[in-house]
Amino acid sequence: MTARRMRGFTLIELLVALFVLAILAVAGFRGLNAVLDARKGVDRETRKWQALMFLFGRMEQDIALAVHRPVRDPRGVQQPEWIGHNVPVSPDDAQLILTRAGVIDDQGAQVGPQRVGYRLEHDTLYLLRWAALDLAPNAEPKRYPLLQGVSDFHLRYMGLDGQWNEEWPLPGQTGGIPVAVEVDLTLTGGSPITRLFLTR
Repeated sequence: MTARRMRGFTLIELLVALFVLAILAVAGFRGLNAVLDARKGVDRETRKWQALMFLFGRMEQDIALAVHRPVRDPRGVQQPEWIGHNVPVSPDDAQLILTRAGVIDDQGAQVGPQRVGYRLEHDTLYLLRWAALDLAPNAEPKRYPLLQGVSDFHLRYMGLDGQWNEEWPLPGQTGGIPVAVEVDLTLTGGSPITRLFLTR
């Protein structure tokens, strides 16, 4: 009985097999990388819309709770309960500043009226909160970043006559609260987002 000759893989066959495996590995890596990139994009969009929802929810609450309570600034000058202009004139100024009613916090304690504001600085929209309504000299607000990547933040105010105004109080008036507020917000590289909020 003659011994059967054992035949192995040739060098060319090995090279072809390695080449096919390399192609499959590259394809698998690219597919996994595309999935990871898509997941990152979805996570980024989710965080953006969550931040937007939080911002608009906060603004809606502050605007709905606006009260007729003028305040005194650090110089002792009386300021209206609601101030709106689209170009802040000082580091502690904001596009929107208002006095809002107190609420009950998460621990069930009553929180008194607050002075709050919204300011766009560079590409970040901040919430400003003052420690008291009538401010001591050199009092500065605390700043809380709410949303990044904002290229434009514009507000308009509706008076009792139904007309929209760029500034508040209206010319010739010393105070008051508008009927409604229109917020136009544009994210970097995106389209404008418009929201309308009614006061009480």
